Amino acid sequence: MTQTPQDQSDRPVIRLKPKANARAIRHGSPWVFDNELVTDRRTKKIAAGGIATLEDAGREVLGTVAVSPGSRIFARILDRDPTAQIDVDWFKTKLQAALDHRARLFDAPFYRLIHAEADGLPGVIIDRFGDTAVIQPNAAWAEAHLDLLTEALMQVTGVTTVLKNAAGRARQLEGLDAENAVLRGAAPDAPVHVPMNGATYLADLTGGQKTGLFYDQRPNHAFAAGLSKGARVLDVFSHVGGFSLAALASGASSALAVDGSAAALALAEGGADAMGASDRFSTRKGDAFDVLTALNEEGAQFDVVICDPPAFAPSKRALEPGLRAYERVARLAATLVAPGGYLGLCSCSHAATIDKFRSASIRGIGRAERSSQLIHTGFAGADHPMHPQLAESGYLKSLFFRILP
Repeated sequence: MTQTPQDQSDRPVIRLKPKANARAIRHGSPWVFDNELVTDRRTKKIAAGGIATLEDAGREVLGTVAVSPGSRIFARILDRDPTAQIDVDWFKTKLQAALDHRARLFDAPFYRLIHAEADGLPGVIIDRFGDTAVIQPNAAWAEAHLDLLTEALMQVTGVTTVLKNAAGRARQLEGLDAENAVLRGAAPDAPVHVPMNGATYLADLTGGQKTGLFYDQRPNHAFAAGLSKGARVLDVFSHVGGFSLAALASGASSALAVDGSAAALALAEGGADAMGASDRFSTRKGDAFDVLTALNEEGAQFDVVICDPPAFAPSKRALEPGLRAYERVARLAATLVAPGGYLGLCSCSHAATIDKFRSASIRGIGRAERSSQLIHTGFAGADHPMHPQLAESGYLKSLFFRILP
């Protein structure tokens, strides 16, 4: 159900417990957990996605928040102003600030426009593909205000089509549905061609993973491409050819993309064809660990090997098995790198800190009996800003090693 803007005087008030850390919120922390609040019967009756005023234990107002009573994250800070009206103009201000930043970064409208809390819209992801935008409203308040957000998005950016992507674990935690939708315009009837790092990618905006393309790896694609002129490149967990197509655009002699999804590999092949690089590109469908093992048994060697797996450690509970999986990837991949070649290892697990991920990667390379130099550490692109008070927003890490002769 879509809400209309709520008058501030009608808003419910939620209050922190005396021992809750109000200072953290004043210093910018964007979340308030359920165990930090006085959750009486009145508070629990607030509708999911409702707007409320947050006070500290001394009844001093801290700001305007969105409420999700059934979630561990009970409230998300929307505005430090307790009188803020969450209307079209409020959304337009947030969107314009985000657009101004991206316009300085890119000369074409293909980027992440909104990166959730870091862009002042908690739980909201918006990726832009030219005249089409894909919204992931991953919090109840965003779902409730989706019409207002969509209208503001079209006014600020001029996009003509807006799609809703409802996939992902975050929506389940908020009690939201998993149904995609066309919010405005008409869904593209073919994959969208996306220019990036000199390559052409095909993004399936209605049936692909997430919003259709992973923009966050753009600077890491570029770094790997810079190592790839004249090189034999292996791109494992390739999705639509993120690293391999960038390498081909930089003059790689050949690139092999490995993924478990036939649909993703078909899009990668389409991208290579659009670039006129099909003769240098091949794919191999299968479980990445199985393919890495098979390539080792075949005695294959590559000058550049990149592994960009899904989140092996999506939570603290999964951290230890996740780190073992990263170590295994590093071990299997390192043996495929020709002496003097390069190995790129990536992690999108926010629970695996850069230190832990680096240690697991180095252990894996050591277990492969290879010596290495760490030459570069990369993160998400600048269209994926990190919220200074939210470590989860800095999830992406990439490590590039030179495997010594």
